[in-house]
Amino acid sequence: MNALLKVEDLRLRYPGKGLRKQGPEVLRGISLEIAPGETLGLVGESGSGKTTLGRAVLGLADPTGGTIRFDDRDITHLDQRRRRELARDVQVVFQDPYTSLNPALQIADTLSEPLIGQGASARDARSKVGELLDKVGLPADAAQRYPREFSGGQRQRVAIARALALDPRLVVCDEPVSALDLTTQARVLDLLIDLQRSTGVAYLFITHDLAVVQHISHRVAVMNRGEIVEMGPVAQVIRHPREDYTRRLILAAPTADPDKQRDRREARRRLAAATS
Repeated sequence: MNALLKVEDLRLRYPGKGLRKQGPEVLRGISLEIAPGETLGLVGESGSGKTTLGRAVLGLADPTGGTIRFDDRDITHLDQRRRRELARDVQVVFQDPYTSLNPALQIADTLSEPLIGQGASARDARSKVGELLDKVGLPADAAQRYPREFSGGQRQRVAIARALALDPRLVVCDEPVSALDLTTQARVLDLLIDLQRSTGVAYLFITHDLAVVQHISHRVAVMNRGEIVEMGPVAQVIRHPREDYTRRLILAAPTADPDKQRDRREARRRLAAATS
């Protein structure tokens, strides 16, 4: 099966301060693929470059080298008009479900906005809103409410509904559950899995939490300091990690069992001592 998203030797360096000064290279030769209907988990600590990679795919950060191809079309450097056209196929769910929604708009207006922006009539857009709310498990009367009237998990469901409004083929999920409690996290992850099964959408799922990756992803790419240091099927990487960095991420994942948590802390201490 051909890749839906293909990133090859991607590099990105932010401008430095002062004339002729270059900033650090944030992405260093990143290559990865995502197949239609697949979830690739992109995991790493803060500062690893994972969010920058997601922003580059979305056109929010400008690469300095390499290519990004979507459905065999080069999207590395698109102008605004072509980027708007691509929005029908590539959408995003951000980390904070409240700040990503306009607090002054009712949910019906929030969900109608991308549809009208792509040429749908106001009547057709309103009709679609009910379908979207049902798809993400929210009642029909949610359309007339404001973001502040919902819980964090419900707001994230609204954000997911907005991302799915245009029937995209790829959704970049940037830490979409990290601001939620564990119970709500599990519900939102299960929702994303169910939606993938029913629509065939692919996800680039960005997170710092390998436990979350294990729940939702088919494959995982581990990033450290702007590079992918390990990649493979989730079960293989979790059970038989090749890199010490991956082992540290696994050991850092929280667990509700205090005995297991204590064992992980001790194992992490031994690993740190052995690699220092």
